[in-house]
Amino acid sequence: MGPDPRGDDRPLTREDLERAILRESPIYTAAEVSGGDEEALEESRRLWRALGFPEYPGEEVAFTKGDAGALATLRTAVASGVIDFDTALNLTRAVGQTMARLADWEVATLLPRLDQRMATGENGDSRLAAAIAMVEQVNGPFEALLVYAWRRHLAAAVSRVEALGSADEDLKTTEVTVGFADIVQFTALSNEIGEERVGDLVEVFESRCSDVVAAHRGRIIKSLGDSVLFIVDDAVRGLDIAEGIIQVIGRDARMPDVRVGLASGSVVMRLGDVFGPPVNMAARLTAVARRNRVIIDEATAALLPDDQFETRRLPARPVRGFGLVEPIAVRRQ
Repeated sequence: MGPDPRGDDRPLTREDLERAILRESPIYTAAEVSGGDEEALEESRRLWRALGFPEYPGEEVAFTKGDAGALATLRTAVASGVIDFDTALNLTRAVGQTMARLADWEVATLLPRLDQRMATGENGDSRLAAAIAMVEQVNGPFEALLVYAWRRHLAAAVSRVEALGSADEDLKTTEVTVGFADIVQFTALSNEIGEERVGDLVEVFESRCSDVVAAHRGRIIKSLGDSVLFIVDDAVRGLDIAEGIIQVIGRDARMPDVRVGLASGSVVMRLGDVFGPPVNMAARLTAVARRNRVIIDEATAALLPDDQFETRRLPARPVRGFGLVEPIAVRRQ
């Protein structure tokens, strides 16, 4: 077994791994974090839940200096009037949900490398020792990347809001083309190929879709395993994205077939998500699309230049929430 990261001979525990990640140990109770103030205690409890952690601990020592500092910073921002408490909760919930998914993604991505270390004996025969060594090597650069990416995305988000104008109504809604792409018969496929291959397939599907969307200046709003929802501010580029996804997924013999629906119109953007009829329409249209084909709505068709695209109305059919709808097939001239 390799050298003990703690410098003693005790067997490594999960607490050692947690301490390596947090770089500190719990030293405070809930009452100590809030300074014995009942109002501060309740605010801290609600913020803790918003971060996505289990119920606020009782009398036991469970909080680090970092925990106490983060909660105190949020309460101070509210007390100073910079933000109100509801805003603090919304921001905290956004951070909690985003970081939880990122942490799961990071762990799943690094596990194969951890297994390689164990197989080659890079850190002795202890899985915990190998995990701690990896944390020490990876977390520093990854934290720097995380802050850099956040700043970059924040600058892009502010630019998008600025482009909309200063009127309140402009900031509530925006005109976009919404795309919804999903894998055909994913449930049946997942039952056939097994859990490990399903995970690999979903990872390839999401990464390829993300690459295509980013290349055409669109944005992935959410990934749902067998589907992705994206938006773009130009219908032509929306169709470029749809065709690109079909090319890298549906035309690859190693990947399943895919369908894409596009709808355009006003959406409300809130907390990193989008809401409105175009979102629902795009999702519904995938159900009527043929394999490796794009189906669009009338609003999207009206935005496509007649000299570049040919559209064809398909037979009307009932679409849940919209009544009878005539889907539109499209192809480049």
